[in-house]
Order: sequence, then C-alpha cells, then structure tokens
Amino acid sequence: MTAILVDEPGSPEVMKLGKVSLPVPTAGEVLVRVQASGVNRPDIMQRKGLYPPPPDASPLLGLEIAGEVVAHGPALDGVTLPPIGTKVCALANGGGYADYCAAPAVQCLPWPKGYDAIRAAALPETFFTVWSNLFTTAHLKKGESVLIHGGAGGIGTTAIQIARAMGAVPLATAGDAEKCALCEKLGAVAINYRTDDFVEKVREHTDGKGVNVILDIMGGPYFERNLKTLAVDGRLVIIALQGGAKATEVGLARIMTRRLHITGTTLRPRSTAYKADVARELHEYVWPLLDEGRLTPVIHATFPLEEVMEAHRMMEDGTHSGKIILVHS
Repeated sequence: MTAILVDEPGSPEVMKLGKVSLPVPTAGEVLVRVQASGVNRPDIMQRKGLYPPPPDASPLLGLEIAGEVVAHGPALDGVTLPPIGTKVCALANGGGYADYCAAPAVQCLPWPKGYDAIRAAALPETFFTVWSNLFTTAHLKKGESVLIHGGAGGIGTTAIQIARAMGAVPLATAGDAEKCALCEKLGAVAINYRTDDFVEKVREHTDGKGVNVILDIMGGPYFERNLKTLAVDGRLVIIALQGGAKATEVGLARIMTRRLHITGTTLRPRSTAYKADVARELHEYVWPLLDEGRLTPVIHATFPLEEVMEAHRMMEDGTHSGKIILVHS
C-alpha cells in the first residue's frame, strides 16, 4: 500500500510517499481503508523525532482516520467488531497516513448522520482529547467556567463547542481578531492574548473569581499566569507544551491556599481500555449532538495525501483555524 514514510527526523521535507506492506489487524482490531486522515500536533512532534510511538504502535504517522472497514482481526472477548463495509472514524495508535490502517474496534465510532470522510476524519483525535481531559480528568460540570488556550485550533474549537453543549461557560484565548471572532461564533468569550492580559480579562468576566478549569496547550510560559487565573479548587490540565516545558516561576503558596489541582496528560500512551471508555461516553453524550448538527468540526483546509508537506507547514505556521485534513485517493 501507499503510505507517508519518514526515514529520519526533520522538517516537512523528510516525508515522502512510499510502499509498505498492509497492516495485519490483531485480536480486537479492524482494518480500515482510509479515505481521509487528520493532521495533528503529535504528528508534527513525531516527524521531528520528539514524540516516538509506543512500542506496540505503527511507526507511521497519523492518529485519526475515516474510512470503511474491510477486514477483521481475530475475535476478542467483550469486543464487537463493526461489520465489513461499515463507515467508521477511529482514533488510531499510528498508521493513519496510509491507504489502510489497523485500529482497535473499541476506538472506532460511526460517521455521524450526513457526514463524509473529510468531516468524520476531523473528529477522533480532538474529540477524544477534549472529552477525556475536560470531563474525565478535570470533571468540568454544568455551570462551571473553563478557559481554553488556543481556542481557534482543532482542540480549541472542539473544546468550546463541547463545553458549551454540556452547560459550561467557555472562555478562549486566540491570537488575532479573526480567530477571536471564530471563538465568539462558537460560543466562547474571546480574549486576544496579543493585545490583552488574559489573567485580567478572565477576572473581569468572572467577577474576580477566576475560572474553574483551564485546558492549556502552552505549558511553561503560561504556568504562573494560569495559577493566577484559577478559582478556588480550580483545575489546570496541561495537554501540550507549545510554549516550552519549563516554568521559571511557580507560586506554590497559591496552589496551597486556593486548593488548586494541577495535572498533565497525553492520550496516545493510554490503554485501549481507557480509550474504549472515552469512546463509549462520546457515543452516548456527544455523537447525538453531531447527528443533530448542534456540534460540528471546524475544517480549515484539505490537502491530497501526497501534499502532506504543505499540510504540516500550515500547521506549524499557526495560521490555521480548526482542522487540517488529508484526503486519500
């Protein structure tokens, strides 16, 4: 089959089309003929050699796919395999930038009503990530407020919509007026981090109380400011380190006196059982909203698979809003 290969870490130019053997689905897995795949920040990091795949995962890039089930692996107790011909989107453990991809059946979800492969491929990585972090980890509740950094990105646009749909109050940071307008259209209070201090703006919008939850993609440079932004018993969840991995100042007294909870997560190394639980909750609580059109992925651009270098450059430039999707021939 055709796949995107990376012989050595580096810039987008290290990626190339090549031929590899079809993956063989193991117990509880399905083989999907891939029609579209999402481009995500972990793909960029893996290409650079900074985010190696787990030992049992495909070494190929690509963590979310949409396509058609064409084969089954051996049966596994407690796992229902979607029938051959079923249209699914899946959170893959790797291998999405290819004609075919093997994925655990429990990490597959049906295409929402009226969806094509492009829209379906925009769902798994961001929706799994947002749900698991906001609701499984941070226990965001109806009526609580949440600050979402990078509100115009794939994670951000998803987080705003799901938080609002679940009855929370989303605030979001973004880097220009156009991206702020998008965040506001999706239902968030938008804060332009280039022109405003998000700490002060959050205080204004929360009557000085701060937010209950922060979903952070920046890491070190935002750490101390995030602590100042949290309400009593607030929860900070760090899911990426786009600004750096080190914080030069940490207000430990603030953590103690305001009873703050700080955690960090990565989704890819989590167990299949954990991801299966997330998939079940998404199917129960979120997929009906997608079926009804109350939630929808924001797609910025699509590229043919062979133009993967351009897709990665766009993501690294940071000019996009929403998802970038690769279309497979």
